[in-house]
Amino acid sequence: MNRKFSLSSALVILLSIVHVALAHNVRLGAAGRECFFEDLRQGDQMTVTYQVSDQEGQGSSGNLGIEFWVNDPRNAILKSEKDVSHGEFTFTAQLAGRHVYCFSNEASGFVSREVGFNVHGVVYIDATETPTDPLEKEVKSLSTIVDQVKDELQYLLLRERVHRNTAESTNSRVKWWSLFQLGVVAGTGIFQVYYLKRFFEVKSVV
Repeated sequence: MNRKFSLSSALVILLSIVHVALAHNVRLGAAGRECFFEDLRQGDQMTVTYQVSDQEGQGSSGNLGIEFWVNDPRNAILKSEKDVSHGEFTFTAQLAGRHVYCFSNEASGFVSREVGFNVHGVVYIDATETPTDPLEKEVKSLSTIVDQVKDELQYLLLRERVHRNTAESTNSRVKWWSLFQLGVVAGTGIFQVYYLKRFFEVKSVV
């Protein structure tokens, strides 16, 4: 199943450029793939940042690597990465049309992943379309900064969740390993007491 998003038509204008930021989360099932697209004009710039986490909450107990790639309107590969858990890719559209980017968990046959990703766009527009009111320019500039801060906070929240899952997984492993060691020590002690008791036991013959 492919999900599709496009850059919002309601763009925030700052001087002669527009900054757009979209944040999404997608679940990749075992051997799953999700693809998205952006319709860009020639000269538009797009950045995709992503972070992978374990859907089952196992932190770093397993390999979090997925595949990521970006294709241009001619289906030529602009970027292709394998076995990555996070990354960032920025490109400028050389061709107008639909640019597709995909996340794939097909290398994993039984573990689900969750991918949090952000799409940043810089769309060039005609300078005559920019607002002439200084107050409007400042408001839209502030809106751009707020969007960037929000985007960064979402990324940090995802990173915090990944690290928290890693810490909880490590603590759980340490706990169970300690209990296992305690059981081994207790079992060894009981066996030694039993063995020594049998060794020094005086057998009487009737």
